Amino acid sequence: MEPCNSCIQGTIHEGQPQGIEEIVHGLNTYVVGNRSDPRAIVVMYSDIFGLLLPNNKLIADAYAKNGEYLVYLPDFFEGDPVPLKVADVMIPVDAAKQSTFAKYTGLLASMPTFLMWMGRHKHASTDKVCVEFLQKLRRDTPRGRKIGMVGFCWGGRYAVRAGLASNVVEVGGEKVTLVDAVVALHPSNMVVPADIEALAVPTSFGWGVEDSVVSFDQKTKVEETHARAVAAGGEVPVTEHKTYKPGRHGFGVRGNPDDPAERACLEGTEKQVLAWFQRWL
Repeated sequence: MEPCNSCIQGTIHEGQPQGIEEIVHGLNTYVVGNRSDPRAIVVMYSDIFGLLLPNNKLIADAYAKNGEYLVYLPDFFEGDPVPLKVADVMIPVDAAKQSTFAKYTGLLASMPTFLMWMGRHKHASTDKVCVEFLQKLRRDTPRGRKIGMVGFCWGGRYAVRAGLASNVVEVGGEKVTLVDAVVALHPSNMVVPADIEALAVPTSFGWGVEDSVVSFDQKTKVEETHARAVAAGGEVPVTEHKTYKPGRHGFGVRGNPDDPAERACLEGTEKQVLAWFQRWL
């Protein structure tokens, strides 16, 4: 089964990706934006479909459009993203056109591929690839230039972890966080409280009310964890939570632009990211 064009085209964005792929700190990376004098650097950690999915590159283009940012979309999967044919089954652009029979037979057919992929991308090795890239980037970036990170779905967890106090790097004799601000949109597989209780940078979350993969209850768990920390006299960086409805899983990447509610999710998440980075970078 080949992916249909309508399933992998840009969401609210039109045209062809404007950046180029090149090796950055050891990873093949889609690069777009201001290379000469950027206000800040934005690192994207995509969903499991990586550079194969044009939407991911088009979102990077949208972040770079204002001319302020240099945007990196690294291939954190090191040439091994989930095939696009799985995307068409797991997260169809228009769910209303997918019959229940097609959904479940498709999931059954795709499951072996997905489970084998999961076996090749366990947490420890996945985290290591991300952290090592960010360490190199931080050391190579002028001290006054800030770094923001946005993660979608699978990448959401690792964007959040990039902002942990435990993930610091020494630069010029000073220990600094890997990134300066984080946005996590429908972050899957996030472990609460471990992944969020020691956040050290401003972090913005986006949650989908009808997300079938990331339970909406995760929002409450994160908020409660941070509330307990504050009550115990701890410090929690500035954190915000945005809610999207319907918010099907993947609403920040693969929503249906012909559906007004889903289009609002696509547009809303782009505004959320840009507003957060405008504030903190």
